[in-house]
Amino acid sequence: MSIGAIDTSRIEAMVAQLRSAAAQAAPPGAVKPGGTARAAGAVDFSTALKSSLDQVNRMQQDSQQLAQRFAMGDSSVSLSDAMISLQKSGIALQQTIQVRNKLVQAYQEIMNMGI
Repeated sequence: MSIGAIDTSRIEAMVAQLRSAAAQAAPPGAVKPGGTARAAGAVDFSTALKSSLDQVNRMQQDSQQLAQRFAMGDSSVSLSDAMISLQKSGIALQQTIQVRNKLVQAYQEIMNMGI
């Protein structure tokens, strides 16, 4: 479903991805910094964001290592594997940048709201 220029299905897919990354990062029932236990299924935004950023960082590092191994002449790494890995990490980085831009834009809109 699309509202104007916003594709809600893509947003829902990204939220689902963040939730799954957060579920992997913290066990259910973990305690929040404030000392209260989280409800089952509740996702801490900062944890989900950090997990997602860590995943993108790992992807970038892995693709760089793969490219270095190819450049050093490692016969177990093909050019196509190195290029695909670099492209995937580049797309993940672009996605992260777009999410950051949307968060900054939303923050600015909230700050400009009249009370």
